Order: sequence, then structure tokens, then C-alpha cells
Amino acid sequence: MAGDGNPCPLSTVDICPASPNTLPMLMFKAKVSDDWMDMVRNHVSQVLLDHAHLERKAATTALTLERYPQLHKKALELNAIAIEELQHFEQVLGLMEKRGIPFGQAAHSPWISGLMKHMRKGRDKQVIDHLICCALIEGRSCEKFQILAEGLKQEEPELADFYASLVESEGNHYATYLLMAREIDEDETRSRLDDFLDVDAELIVQPNPTPMLH
Repeated sequence: MAGDGNPCPLSTVDICPASPNTLPMLMFKAKVSDDWMDMVRNHVSQVLLDHAHLERKAATTALTLERYPQLHKKALELNAIAIEELQHFEQVLGLMEKRGIPFGQAAHSPWISGLMKHMRKGRDKQVIDHLICCALIEGRSCEKFQILAEGLKQEEPELADFYASLVESEGNHYATYLLMAREIDEDETRSRLDDFLDVDAELIVQPNPTPMLH
């Protein structure tokens, strides 16, 4: 999570956060609100429900990306992501069942919808923007899971361990989506990534009173 406003160069090494010590590689220009962790502590049930929906949507999105002709050759990779997201969905549902938390309606995410509304139309433009949006969602998940793993150690060790176990896969998904975009058009991906990082930086600091992961 880069706080100086200068994202790292877009290279294979830079965009593969393979361990909890590589947050700077995520290239974000703004930090998560300092009071976000306090909101999570006070509303664990709602955050777990939101997380469940996010994993379900992430699986659906990976399959949706296969509709783009530019990504037809990536079907196996996208299927693998979808399967992994469904496994995470099942794990979250298991935690919810254990805690007596019912599966309910998903909450609206101003941050995600704010990113998505900046997607352009056009053959390569739309798929590149869609992949970048997916990458940033995975990247913020990677970041927040690390925050949760550390912040819940004392009062919720089971959840802390669970979120620590997800960090690497979220980082890998982040990297995979950006690499797919680069293969379509590297220069365009660089330019649009920087634009979307600006959008993310504006959105992430907006107050959101709803307890949610994103």
C-alpha cells in the first residue's frame, strides 16, 4: 500500500504480492480509513456476510470475463480463480453457520460501483478496464485481509488465522488480472491503471457508515 502517491513500475515482480510483507507492491495511493478496523470489530457478523457475497461475486466475475474474445485463451486460468473464490465462499458460509449468522441480502458498495462506473466501452478498452477493476478489488482484499489478520489476533484468533490464510491467493488474483490486461495492451494498461488508482484513492477515503469489507 504505497502512501506516497507514486505507484511502482508495472512489472511481473512488482505486481505479485506473494507474502504479507509485500503490501507496498499493491501500488495504492491512499490508505484504508483508520477507523475501518474498529467498525469491523463492532460488526463482525455484517462484515462476514459482506465477505460471503464478495467471494460469490468474485467467482461469477471470473466466469463473466471469459465472454471477452481477448480472454478466451485464459478460460482455464479464469476457471481456476472462480473455483478458488467459490471455495472461499464456502469457507465464509461455514464460519457464518458456526456463529449462527444467516445468509442475507448483499449490501451496496459505493467503492466497487464507483470503480465500475469508470469502465469504458470498446473492444479492448472495456476488457482492460474490467480486468483492472477486478485487480484492484482483489488488491484491496489482499490489503484488508492482512489488516484483519493482525487486528483480530486477540479477540478473534480463528478469524485472524482465516484471513491470514487468504492473503496470498488474493494477491495472486490481483497479479493475474493485471498480467492479463498487460497481454492485451501494456501501454494502455499502464495508463488506465494509474487512472483507476486515482479513482480508488478518491473513493477509499469517502465515509461509509455501513459495516462491510469493501
